[in-house]
Amino acid sequence: MAKKIFLFLLIATLISCGSSKSKIQTSKKPVGWKYSKPIQNGSSSTAKKLSTSEIVNGYIAQYSSVAMSNMKTYGIPASIILAQGILESGAGQSDLATNANNHFGIKCHNDWTGDKVYKDDDSANECFRKYRQASESYKDHAMVLTGKNRYASLFKLEKGDYKAWAKGLREAGYATDPRYPEKLISYIETYNLDDYDDKVLGKRNKKEESKKEENKVLVQDDFGSKQANLYEIQKGDTFYSVSKKFNLTVDELKQKNNITENTLSIGQKLIIK
Repeated sequence: MAKKIFLFLLIATLISCGSSKSKIQTSKKPVGWKYSKPIQNGSSSTAKKLSTSEIVNGYIAQYSSVAMSNMKTYGIPASIILAQGILESGAGQSDLATNANNHFGIKCHNDWTGDKVYKDDDSANECFRKYRQASESYKDHAMVLTGKNRYASLFKLEKGDYKAWAKGLREAGYATDPRYPEKLISYIETYNLDDYDDKVLGKRNKKEESKKEENKVLVQDDFGSKQANLYEIQKGDTFYSVSKKFNLTVDELKQKNNITENTLSIGQKLIIK
């Protein structure tokens, strides 16, 4: 009987030890996924995949101020800096960007004494620079362009001429891809990156011009035109005659123009729509 009791206790102990061991689970967040806060009821988190444009726009929002600062300091167009960063780093999603904060694919070369990572590129196991933070990568990108003679011709170009800069980078040997200029230009024009050049140069950007065009008020030259938003008072015009021409009452015309008096002046413009 004692042997049976001892055997039962031994089996129970072994079962208990086996069930107490927890499984180690690891998970790796896929690139381009945005994780929301855990649901409060204890169920698993929800995830939403970001679109390419959302990723790129997020990257631009994060680094546009750095790009503009570098343009002011070093003379490299902010549009080119951002386009190169987007292209070279996959908008911050590449292995070099995430593991080495290297946003421009800058290789070690002989003058680099900092940290390094190795990755297959034009050749197997090539050496790339590793930075503590992304801003160091942006500064080093400027140092490479301003410090090497082969890029000297770029700085003779207009700062706002992003097309010439894109082509000049390829001609100077920055990249081996023959379509490198076209890719940079495509990013610049798709995401209006040259607006950041305009800000640095003190020019109106395309969005402001577009908004101005949308808000442009047309002045009527033809008295009978109903497409104009404004009408310029001519000799002999009265509130009554103008209101009738544009299917308004006198009160409506005065209200649109916030006018209380009954007199009009030649050349005065009235809102009629």
